[in-house]
Amino acid sequence: MAVPLFLSVLLIAACGLIYELVASALASYLLGDSVTQFSTVIGTYLFAMGVGSWLSRFLSRGLVARFVSIELMVGLVGGFSSTILFLAFAYTGAFRLVLYVLVVILGVFVGLEIPLLMRILKDRYAFKDVVSNVLTFDYLGALAASLAFPILLVPRLGLVRSALLFGLVNAGVALWSVWLFRAHLGARRVLAGASVAVLLLLSAGMAGATKITNLAEDNIYSDEVIFSRTTRYQRIVLTAWKDDLRLWLNAHLQFSSRDEYRYHEALVHPGLSARPSARRVLVLGGGDGLAVRELLKHPGVETITLVDLDPEMTRIFSTHPTLVALNHGSLSSPKVHVVNDDAFVWLDKHPDMFDFVVVDFPDPNNYGVGKLYTTVFYRLLARHLSRDGLVVVQATSPLFARKSFWCIAETMHQAGLTTYPYHLYVPSFGEWGFVLASLDGGYTPPTTLPAQLRYLTVAEVPRMFEFSADMQPVAVEANRLNTQVLVRYYEQEWDRVNR
Repeated sequence: MAVPLFLSVLLIAACGLIYELVASALASYLLGDSVTQFSTVIGTYLFAMGVGSWLSRFLSRGLVARFVSIELMVGLVGGFSSTILFLAFAYTGAFRLVLYVLVVILGVFVGLEIPLLMRILKDRYAFKDVVSNVLTFDYLGALAASLAFPILLVPRLGLVRSALLFGLVNAGVALWSVWLFRAHLGARRVLAGASVAVLLLLSAGMAGATKITNLAEDNIYSDEVIFSRTTRYQRIVLTAWKDDLRLWLNAHLQFSSRDEYRYHEALVHPGLSARPSARRVLVLGGGDGLAVRELLKHPGVETITLVDLDPEMTRIFSTHPTLVALNHGSLSSPKVHVVNDDAFVWLDKHPDMFDFVVVDFPDPNNYGVGKLYTTVFYRLLARHLSRDGLVVVQATSPLFARKSFWCIAETMHQAGLTTYPYHLYVPSFGEWGFVLASLDGGYTPPTTLPAQLRYLTVAEVPRMFEFSADMQPVAVEANRLNTQVLVRYYEQEWDRVNR
């Protein structure tokens, strides 16, 4: 009996950690600021586990039956936790309340599991063996779950199915425990029946997981969801309405096909057209291939290296017919070399020099992305810039997120670059900003542009560098790796806009 019991410890430990990671990841996807979400969810979960452990002292009779009942409750609540959270975000304004109520309930139940199991085992094994073996298998289960979650579960099953799968594991442990302790259970048929019922309910959830996710996303996004995928790094959703295709990453709009040309023409051509001698170009982010589409309009460009973290992004935009039509098949051009890597790591590993660099990362709404807007990152980037090269960075809105925009400009300045901030109006986003920068301190707006542009003109470019009174520079700190003030600026400003 020893091996099955201690294997049960490993499984319930893995389940407990998976539910914690699911709640943290969902909060991060939907609310942003991953450090805050992971920290508060994990802290609350651990506190609730402590409460559960303390409450276990009040359970003195029928320990096996209580253990089985708790396993079923954990399996039921934990298994449907991601489903409940998705639906709460889609249909209520109480996502945070639901999140922390679920975390507390799960934490209390999980906190009850190990103390009860140790008390059940102490009459069968030496206490020192019970403690060492239970804790060993508990930690092994946590290790297995922490490795499986980002590598296998999220990219292959998604958050809804991952939680349901481990709910099934909890219910399976409950049924297994009924059989193991059948001689000590007076109500074993009732508990076995309850275990089977929970297993069937969770199995139905697994079968309907896609419908559940679609139901939630149909309400989160106003348009029809035509594609969705959860990867190791983000939730990718494409929506469509008539001729308007929209890309969402972690519920944040990245572009609308109706006006993305404005954004991407402004991102690329004011800088690249001012450096007609540019031959080697680097794109960081921009896995949709839309910036690359604009770069290929310059015949003088010989090579384009695109570094994007998520291989699923570049795969989708290289193979999906609608998306390939949108980016004109840019990612399949023989001039383009696609690399799937962390931009920070890639820049540190490679010595290549470039004449023009496009930095097209998502907005700095969490610390994982915020590191790519720091003085450390821009100094590293500057080492890859040729003497007369230029770099351009998308820099959020100078109107709605004024401190954030000027923080990015100040950070680049303190990294040793001469900056040239500019902006334009994009209907889907409002006023949007960019920062162009050079090493040599020289930039003159171009006198010619590619002929096939839809928005940008030679006359328009100088006007983009002019800022009205409500977008003028403000006093801000530079964004440094150890403080990441930019993430706080961004969160405060956009929270105010979205109220």
